[in-house]
Order: sequence, then C-alpha cells, then structure tokens
Amino acid sequence: MLYAFSRGIIRGIYRLLFRLEAKGLENIPAEGPVILCSNHKSLQDPFTLGAFVPRKVHYMAKAELFKIPVVSQVIRAWGAFPVKRGGVSKEAIRNAIDLLKSGKVMGIFPEGTRNESLGAAKRGAVTIAVRSGATVIPVALVGEYRLFRKVKAVYGAPVDMKPFVEAGTSEAMDAATEKIMSKIREMLQTGRPSA
Repeated sequence: MLYAFSRGIIRGIYRLLFRLEAKGLENIPAEGPVILCSNHKSLQDPFTLGAFVPRKVHYMAKAELFKIPVVSQVIRAWGAFPVKRGGVSKEAIRNAIDLLKSGKVMGIFPEGTRNESLGAAKRGAVTIAVRSGATVIPVALVGEYRLFRKVKAVYGAPVDMKPFVEAGTSEAMDAATEKIMSKIREMLQTGRPSA
C-alpha cells in the first residue's frame, strides 16, 4: 500500500519537477529475475530507476538509513534491504541472490558509490547475476536533477551473459562488467536504449 502510494507521488513529482521520461521499458522482462544495472550520481537515483518500471525494484541500502523512522518505512516499502557499513557483505549478496531466485527485480549501481561521471565498476553485479541466473538490463540515468530540466531513465536491451558464464574465469567476470558499463556509457551519450 505504502509502495503504490509513494510511487504515485514520486511519479507525479518527478514528471512535474524533472520532466522524467522513461525509454526502453519494453526491454525489461515481464517475469523472472532481473538486475537493472545503472550509473549512480545522486541519492535520488533509486527512485528515478524504479518509478516507471512495471515491476517492483529492490535495492541494497546503507544500514544507517533503516534507523531513521520515516525514511526506513519508505525505503522498506520500495524494496530496500540493509547493507552494513564497509561494503557489501556476503550476507547482503546472499539476500540479493535469494531475492532474484524468487523471481524479483533488483536495482544495482555497479560503481558502488556516487559519481558525477561514470566511474570504475565493481564486479558485484555480475557475480550476483551469474549466481542467480538473472537477466541483466543496463540503465542510464541521463540529465541533472535541476528543476524543470529533463531527466531520462533509459533501459537497454539485455546483456548476453552466456559467453562470460561459460568462460567462468575472473577475467570473464571483468569483461562482463566492462560490457555492461560500456552499454551504460553508450546510452548516456545517445539518450537512447542500447541494442
């Protein structure tokens, strides 16, 4: 109930204040495990990433946020679960994999932290995708959060993970991570969904 209500409010506010537009939503599978891999430049990104996705998107969030009463309620409603300070733990990865294996959608920011321009990515999203069998959708959040300036959430075609999974090496995981980031980079430049 809180999720549907708050998402309606977020959609309205983002459409009005940031002229939020979603492109390529048809690339997101209607069912089964999905990871939305996105660039990350603002605290607002999780809301932007999931506002127009037809399925509920789940996230990892800093454990400290769950100690703030109102914030805790909202982020829990938006599908967030806590991650302890000091990086993503094995427990958080297990939670993510279990969630995906149950057919859910996760939003992951491979850079691991906010960056104004696209930064170096960590291998976590690929590791979780390989272990859960999730479809990986690259996402570019394009534009600045400035009043009445357009922001776009651009959802690309699924990244074919099969060659990397079959190789099964550390180098293959790095190559898969780079492929995802290159798709995000391409969409940041063009503002259109990648093929």
